[in-house]
Amino acid sequence: MLGAVLLLVPPLAGWLAAEQLAHPPRRPLQDYHREFLADPAAHGVVLKPFDGAAGTPVLVCEPVPGGVLGKRGQVIRDQLTHKGLTLPEPGRVLGNLVLVHGRRGRKEDYLLIAERFCAVGFRCILLDLPAHGDHPGTTACFGVKEGHLPAQVLSEAAAKFGFNPQPVGIFGISMGGAVSIRAAMQKDAPWRAAVLVSTFDTMDEVVRYQASSWAGGWLGSVWSHITGWFYQRQTQVEIRAANSIALVPGLKCPVLVAHGTSDHVIPIE
Repeated sequence: MLGAVLLLVPPLAGWLAAEQLAHPPRRPLQDYHREFLADPAAHGVVLKPFDGAAGTPVLVCEPVPGGVLGKRGQVIRDQLTHKGLTLPEPGRVLGNLVLVHGRRGRKEDYLLIAERFCAVGFRCILLDLPAHGDHPGTTACFGVKEGHLPAQVLSEAAAKFGFNPQPVGIFGISMGGAVSIRAAMQKDAPWRAAVLVSTFDTMDEVVRYQASSWAGGWLGSVWSHITGWFYQRQTQVEIRAANSIALVPGLKCPVLVAHGTSDHVIPIE
């Protein structure tokens, strides 16, 4: 009896891990999200929400006309001016940024970052990825099926609100970094630059690393293999298809990669 139970543990653990990857628990709105949404002008921004194709929820964040700044906006302007950078007048937009959240994140997680970017001359476009936030999609594919979304919502936002979509950059964190690399590889990709923060090289290596840190090298390898098998059956996507490093040689725009030595989810190596 005990032996039969032990045999069931690896498949069950693999199924649960695959379920977490394919259908991550959605992060609800936080108190600081609600505070920002209730009074965006206090943060120096105007918010323009809309739903894009396939119901993708989008927030367009623009600086308040006339140069009103929030606390964070004033701090970042002071810091950049101290470094010798010449900034546009507050309230003026010089370009656009599409901000792509990470796993278990949502577009509102970027509001405080958007406040800073808006203060120095950017319009920010924030979106919910499938299986996250308020997006009606239920499956996360770590960029393999989401790579078209950033350019799509940029185009839709520009058409809806009547602004020039160029120049534009893309900024993605963790899973959002993988989506951003896929976005940069799309045909006629519009990006002038890409910023990738705490993202991964290959998803299967991240899963193997996490499994091994819990269960040891040999058992972790078995666990990650089972996880990949279940993930493919839930999503129709091989987990190893989320391979950012293989796409890097094809990137045509300038890229900044930032990571942390204390990242325990995606190791800096």
